[in-house]
Formats: sequence, C-alpha cells, structure tokens
Amino acid sequence: MSGPYDDIIHLPHHVSDKHPQMPMADRAAQFMPFRALTGYEDALTETARLTEDQAELDEDALGGLDARLRIVAEHLADRPEITVTWFRPDGKKAGGAYVSVTSWVKKIDTYERVLAMGDGLKIPIDKILDIDGEIFAMYL
Repeated sequence: MSGPYDDIIHLPHHVSDKHPQMPMADRAAQFMPFRALTGYEDALTETARLTEDQAELDEDALGGLDARLRIVAEHLADRPEITVTWFRPDGKKAGGAYVSVTSWVKKIDTYERVLAMGDGLKIPIDKILDIDGEIFAMYL
C-alpha cells in the first residue's frame, strides 16, 4: 500500500534559521478558550451591589447636630473623641453607604464645611447623620 505522503513522511522536521522557536507557554496560550465577554461578570457584580440614598434631616435633627458641633468646637483643645455617622457617596453609582468613624476631632473647618478627624479623614458636615461621644453626657 502506498500513500500520498510516503515520499515526505520520513524527512526531518524543518527548523527555521531566521525565526526562533515559540516558547511552549506562548504556544499553549494560542489554544486557551476565548472570552468574548471580558468584564461582564464584574459589570454584573457592580450592578447587583446595593447602595442607599442619603436621608434628609428635619429641622430638629439639624439643630441637634449644630448644637453638638458647637460643643465639639468649644472642646477642640481637649481632643474630644467622638463617633460620627455620615453618608459616604459611592464613587461608581448613585447613592452610597452610611459609615461610622470614631476618632478625635482635629479641626472644624467652617469654610470648606468639613470635620477634620485626627486620623486625617475629612467628613463633609452636610453628610453627617449623627454625632455621639462621652463629651455630650454633661450637656445633654
């Protein structure tokens, strides 16, 4: 029996003098599955992530926060430690989340309207929901 390739079947494998051989890892990468929807799973996860809307405070709540900020301002030299619950906007989508931070107060910047904490965090005063701490026990 004679086949169509009998004349070349036993010849040595050709190796190019001009082009280097492809490394095995690169050759294997050619046969990896193709992912047409790269990033699709990340987009689904981001869409499913829930955020909250910022609550609107009434006049009584705003007055209470203002009174607490004045108490903190009077005692800045004592480095009062307080817990601030505030709304942190989400950087990627509408809404955000309420977070609580406990630290001492470094400065109340009324021009930029931020509460500068001892750990370097700057909390926008307009985003504050609640302020609590031992300093308020003697006043309220």
